[in-house]
Amino acid sequence: MWYSREQRLTEKSGTMKMLPENIKVFYFASDCMEPYVEIITVKESKRRQSLCSSEDSEAEESRYHNVLPELSDHSHLLDDHHLEKLSAHMPARTHGYPWQLVYSTAIHGSSLKTLYRNMADLDSPVLLVVKDMHKKVFGAFSSDPFRVSKYCYGTGETFLFSFNPDFHVYKWSGENSYFVSGNWESLQLGGGGNGFALWLDADLYRGSSFSSLTFHNAPLSTNEDFIVQDLEVWTVQNCEHLKS
Repeated sequence: MWYSREQRLTEKSGTMKMLPENIKVFYFASDCMEPYVEIITVKESKRRQSLCSSEDSEAEESRYHNVLPELSDHSHLLDDHHLEKLSAHMPARTHGYPWQLVYSTAIHGSSLKTLYRNMADLDSPVLLVVKDMHKKVFGAFSSDPFRVSKYCYGTGETFLFSFNPDFHVYKWSGENSYFVSGNWESLQLGGGGNGFALWLDADLYRGSSFSSLTFHNAPLSTNEDFIVQDLEVWTVQNCEHLKS
């Protein structure tokens, strides 16, 4: 109907009649219905595109959250419950990748130097998981691999977590940027309070956890000072990028 009316106007005037700038014309056709034309405003067109984009984004996000990450190796600390809770808070850039084991006290022994060495060639985020002697599981997601550095490093993607057994996550508060720092004697995450949010010694045997301004966290471990039973570090990238 619309096409025929426009054609008559064109034949009468000898020139093509332009549609107003705020109008869009959509032509719909499929095997199961008759073709038809719909005339809508540009504003309505953008609204529909926004809704479609939002729905697609939510569907994609839901799809990732409903699928547990694939682990390259057996974990002594993470089960499906842990994976489900943690993956929901991981940055979108990590979704869809298998988790590769970088360091484990059960495999590599207890040495911060070995932990640093195993991450020397990494450029991807890492997940640190600790179990203390009271069987409490906690740790941190770091936007950057752990390394020796004179200054703090990392971004606001970094967060802390604990299972007690209820899951708690502590995101960046924005008050300071003391995300991660490391030397040969210890590894530290978070600061600005009475101590570090998470501190581990050179032997990865003793640790401590205090409230911090960086994450506004409660102490992660059962006690502020704790003994490490097991520790693992995972990275989220393709295995060919890992150091052999």
